Amino acid sequence: MQPWQIIAEHIAQVTGTPFDPLEPRHIGGGCINTAVRLMDGGRGYFVKLNSASLIDMFEAESDGLQAMSETETIRVPKSLCSGIADGQSYLVMEYIDMGHAGRDGSAKAGRQLAEMHRANWTSYGWHRDNTIGSTPQPNSPNDSWIDFWREQRLGFQLNLAERNGYGGSLRRGGERLLEGFHALIDHQPQPSLLHGDLWGGNMAYDPEGNPVIYDPAVYYGDREADLAMTELFGGFGNAFYDAYRESWPLEPGYSTRKVLYNLYHILNHLNLFGSGYLGQASSMIDRLLAEI
Repeated sequence: MQPWQIIAEHIAQVTGTPFDPLEPRHIGGGCINTAVRLMDGGRGYFVKLNSASLIDMFEAESDGLQAMSETETIRVPKSLCSGIADGQSYLVMEYIDMGHAGRDGSAKAGRQLAEMHRANWTSYGWHRDNTIGSTPQPNSPNDSWIDFWREQRLGFQLNLAERNGYGGSLRRGGERLLEGFHALIDHQPQPSLLHGDLWGGNMAYDPEGNPVIYDPAVYYGDREADLAMTELFGGFGNAFYDAYRESWPLEPGYSTRKVLYNLYHILNHLNLFGSGYLGQASSMIDRLLAEI
């Protein structure tokens, strides 16, 4: 049996309606996964594929989509089912035709993200580990945001970088930062529900101009970590930030903390994609050490 038949049978089982798809249409799946659109002439589904060993990654992503959806704030694709077919893991979601932001789309995204961030938990972390890209992302609950970020974000990525051959001055600077960066986090953020990987490629707009976010790396943490990543690679306009700050103003010191939070993602890019990110990671560490 072809993998598409297995996936189609799973869709039919979950929906209670027969599903006989046409030939799958391959679409962009980013740097990590393969993606296809399955259609039967009426219904359409977005299917992500990877090796069978990464089924936990898709199951965690499904949980993250569900967690964000339950806030009833910003639109999130509905996750339908996941499994393994012909040696490949898969995740099936609703297919959303993407349109344009429209006149008010960016501002709406800022307001709705602020509302999603008001969903909170008793600790930092999450009920399960997940991934950031294809890198493991530990989320063991911790009552201290500083300890959580030191151990499960920066410390984890620095250890991984050393195993990948990026020790030396990067490791030495990183160790100094781990010892002193508590001076940079001078506020006590609530554990907000975060998308976790919110760059411009993980937000779009449906045909009505409503923002849609997807490909999450969900956990509970400082909402500024999400805002920081929106600034890392661009793609979010002034209307987005103005609306977010109007809905929920940021604490003083964000301009420094965003460098600390984005260092996590640059270290992850170093570990995923190689030495092209080494200089940027080192420069960010030097800047933060100068602040300390």
